[in-house]
Amino acid sequence: MPQAVPFDASRALALAARTLDIEAQALAGVKSRLSSSFTQAVQTILASSGRVVVMGMGKSGHVGRKIAATLASTGTPAMFVHPAEASHGDLGMVTAADVVIAISNSGESDELNLLLPLLKRAHVPLIAITGKQQSTLAEHADAVLLSTVEQEACPLNLAPTASTTAQMALGDALAVALLDARGFEESDFARSHPGGALGRKLLVHVRDLMRQGERVPRVSPTTAFTEMLREMGGKGMGATAVIDATERPIGVFTDGDLRRLIERGTDLRTITAAEVMHANPRTIRADRLAAEAADVMEQFKINCMLVVDDTGTLVGAFNSNDLMRAKVI
Repeated sequence: MPQAVPFDASRALALAARTLDIEAQALAGVKSRLSSSFTQAVQTILASSGRVVVMGMGKSGHVGRKIAATLASTGTPAMFVHPAEASHGDLGMVTAADVVIAISNSGESDELNLLLPLLKRAHVPLIAITGKQQSTLAEHADAVLLSTVEQEACPLNLAPTASTTAQMALGDALAVALLDARGFEESDFARSHPGGALGRKLLVHVRDLMRQGERVPRVSPTTAFTEMLREMGGKGMGATAVIDATERPIGVFTDGDLRRLIERGTDLRTITAAEVMHANPRTIRADRLAAEAADVMEQFKINCMLVVDDTGTLVGAFNSNDLMRAKVI
């Protein structure tokens, strides 16, 4: 075991800065070496009717798993296959319709190189991400993406650091170029991430979370104040819509309005809903995104919104708690 030394905060910060500098320089070098091989790789994947199969050993394998996940979530079906497992049967997962991305800094990984003749014989297109142009992997590849770095960020120049950063960045570059070529949009991304925050923002509509029917508090303009309070308390939304004879909302009254009336000492026994409501309340359609409603509520500092149909008729309502329960905010 290495012998522990006293922690030096300034040295740690200096090493962190050095690491970031080396990796930034490495990425600049990768950028400068981008060539027609990159566009060839993109076109090869676009022309494929199958999946992208990513392979790599060790740290390159960990990078490969991330690249496969990024591709899959941005419109390019992909999976990771471990090269060692591939030589013991998992190569059967790869078909002639697929494209293989093989990752190896040295280009001489024994487990990968064992598979290269088999992939060639099966006519599977091969894209290499490697740091060595003159390597077995590069020689077998249809397109070579060079991830060459001058040095690793590791002070011993041994642990894969800058080289894996370069590999990861090339995978991201491929994913971005592919999603652009496929016309991949936010809604497509959301469908791949239904459980994530973005998925909820782009997939949840007002109709999915609004209260409907008898759950929506509503009163007429002539409703007595005490009766309006009972309607608000019974529905538990912290507000009530004030509607006309055609069920169109003409106003809204909230818990905040009640608090302000009490603070002013207003005599509440004889007033009606029309006298204390906010006229012309903000409304939204049921087919709008819940995230859009959240933005409106934040902009105008309101805690509830009324939902109307094409004719302006009240069909629902919701408040900020409903948005929170749906995890939109």
